[in-house]
Amino acid sequence: MKRQVWQTNKAGAIDRLKLLSDDLGLLEQGNIRVEVRAVGLNFADIFAITGLYSATPKGAFVPGLEFSGVVAEVSGINNDYSVGDKVMGVSRFGGYATLIDSAPEYLTPLPKSWTFEQGAAYLVQTLTAYYALTDLGNIKTGHSVLIHSAAGGVGLQAMKLVQLMGGSPIGTVGSQGKKAFLQTQGFTDVYVRSKVFKQQLEQDKRHFDLVLDGVGGAVQKASFDHLNPMGRLVVFGAAEFTPGKNRPQYLKAALQYIKRPKYDVMNMISDNKSVMAFNLIWLWQQVAYLTELIKSMQEYGISPPHVGHVYSFDDAHSAIQCLRKGQSIGKVVLKVKAKAAINY
Repeated sequence: MKRQVWQTNKAGAIDRLKLLSDDLGLLEQGNIRVEVRAVGLNFADIFAITGLYSATPKGAFVPGLEFSGVVAEVSGINNDYSVGDKVMGVSRFGGYATLIDSAPEYLTPLPKSWTFEQGAAYLVQTLTAYYALTDLGNIKTGHSVLIHSAAGGVGLQAMKLVQLMGGSPIGTVGSQGKKAFLQTQGFTDVYVRSKVFKQQLEQDKRHFDLVLDGVGGAVQKASFDHLNPMGRLVVFGAAEFTPGKNRPQYLKAALQYIKRPKYDVMNMISDNKSVMAFNLIWLWQQVAYLTELIKSMQEYGISPPHVGHVYSFDDAHSAIQCLRKGQSIGKVVLKVKAKAAINY
């Protein structure tokens, strides 16, 4: 069975990502073959393609961590899925493809009222927000939660979850347009970050019980400094290191690395504050834990994710640049035509 994939022969530059055809071979016993209809993009994809992601595979690889589609084939006896079922799934790379073979544990049914694009925008973003808020952030009713990049995929899901969990979400964004969008979603406590975010917090005398940060740098440090006692800073990314149009800006990245925030554990003891950081991809190996996380987060009945930008599957480079520039709102998704480039 033939399929199309976006593959890079070696991490290091975005222009190495090429659209290729390959043969998927026979489906392994117990696995599910999914005809992909949408692929979700994440910043981790860009960091992996450019070689800045610690979990990047060696040599040639297909990026992509999440997708949605239709079950095309089932190998062996499987009581969970049948041919024709609509599903969404997570993958440890390999998501930029028109056909994907997956163990059933990494799939979940697509809600009946959701589009494929919404399904491809849900799992990684919502898992990141949910894991940060609950297992690491230990959110409690009444907590004041500062969420950076609140109009992005993770940020928007986090804002919704905080409300559902009885907390008070405070978002930060990079433009007035993104603030206006959040207001249309019912979120009124939003900062448009100035060049010196610390001054904004000091002027408003704001303090927080929990901070979710995927930005880094001075923004992260100012947020930590404005935590309440027993407050937690949870870091899930570092957008300040986003590479240039094609490859990493090594000199700039080196200077940012030198200036990165540093936390003294002795001071943290005195101030009773915590810093935690995580990489969601490591949950891939914790199948039972991952399954339980997905089940528990779905119990909140969160509304479908906002898909702000949809590109055709063969226009992956434009989609990547849309995400890389930091101007996207909600999720960036690749749309795959039914049976596109699939030879049965």
